[in-house]
Amino acid sequence: MKKKNTGSVLWTEKTKKMIPGGSQLLSKRSEQFLPNLWPSYYREAKGVDVWDLDNNHYTDMSFMGVGACPLGYADPDVNTAVKDAIERGSMCTLNCYEEVELGELLIKLHPWAEMVRYARCGGEAMSMAVRIARAHTRKDTVAFCGYHGWHDWYLAANLSDDQSLDGHLLPGLDPAGVPRGLTGTALPFRFNHPEDLEAICDKNRDTLAAIVMEPVRDHFPEPDFIKVIRECAEETGAVLVIDEVSSGFRLRTGGAHIDLGFQPDIAVFAKAIGNGYPMAAVIGKGEVMSAAQDTFISSTNWTERIGPVAALATIRKYQKYDVPKHLMKTGKAVQQIWTKTAKEADLGIEAGGIYPLSHFSFTTDKALHAQTLFTQLMLEKGFLAGKSFYASFTHKKEHLDAYEAAAADTFGQISHAIADGTLEKLLKGPVAQTGFKRLT
Repeated sequence: MKKKNTGSVLWTEKTKKMIPGGSQLLSKRSEQFLPNLWPSYYREAKGVDVWDLDNNHYTDMSFMGVGACPLGYADPDVNTAVKDAIERGSMCTLNCYEEVELGELLIKLHPWAEMVRYARCGGEAMSMAVRIARAHTRKDTVAFCGYHGWHDWYLAANLSDDQSLDGHLLPGLDPAGVPRGLTGTALPFRFNHPEDLEAICDKNRDTLAAIVMEPVRDHFPEPDFIKVIRECAEETGAVLVIDEVSSGFRLRTGGAHIDLGFQPDIAVFAKAIGNGYPMAAVIGKGEVMSAAQDTFISSTNWTERIGPVAALATIRKYQKYDVPKHLMKTGKAVQQIWTKTAKEADLGIEAGGIYPLSHFSFTTDKALHAQTLFTQLMLEKGFLAGKSFYASFTHKKEHLDAYEAAAADTFGQISHAIADGTLEKLLKGPVAQTGFKRLT
């Protein structure tokens, strides 16, 4: 039966008139998935099940809250803890004791760390970490690799070259509104290219405050790369900040940097730490973190109770059920599904990413058209699906089996459309957008 999406389309159009950009988060824009057809708003989400405003049901085989819900939506154990916190008062003149419990747990998971500070989202936590690093070193320049949020310190990279961030996941970012005085303070280097960082360190030895990077994204770090990063940090006195906002609690309970051999001075967590509830943590060595007292870092909502309580419940469930092991197994299975079904359809794709954060891309001509059609056809089959899959604890075998059957049929249709030249004709709307584009 054909799905109705009149409610979702109506709300999407209302949103574009009311909210600049049409969404609070670039990654949730309907244009990133299926322009004019993506059911942008949900009425209910439970496990991997999602119901839109027209009460259409979907299985989420996409971002799972953009990586924020590895336990699945509305996890009962986390919700129970949060409801209790609400009943006991989520805010007070005094501080909630759970923030101390959470700090002790995070330090136990990361014995190199001694102190913690909290925020409520990844971007502000990363901004806090950079502020602390600059306060500790009394220097200004930041070398970075990867995506680290929307704040001025990061977007400043595009002041001197508006393509500096193109290789760091989001091309097309305009630094409008970022003070020109920050030009030259954020310098990008490529993952697994130690020569890039060495050049930055040699040229900015006296001004380098921090080296900021994700421990893993599409590829695992090479030993020589890790070695050079630590050496550069020690030689320049820069603070090594490991951004675990995306990678944290997926390869292991705690930070991926532990298994990968990084020796950070600061590590930053968000997304998976609260399973959908706003929470972020900055942990680090005592001598570095103490610099937070030499500058001003403060916010009322960083003292509310729900975030720490959700984080405690989430982390304890990771520990109890070894959730990262399930995420790895599930993500690997999905990558195998993509590879197998695409091969059977004689369709060229490339699959990659760490297993819990998997992705694929078409290698054919008009790849973006093929990707858009994949999302369109899978949506008609009852799946929220695109080029990425973020694994959750609630993804079970029955979900993967149904997804495999749907993907096999969809890849087959795309292959036929490419062969007979009807790919564009099958699209019911514009192709999906990539990177950042202004919506008018």
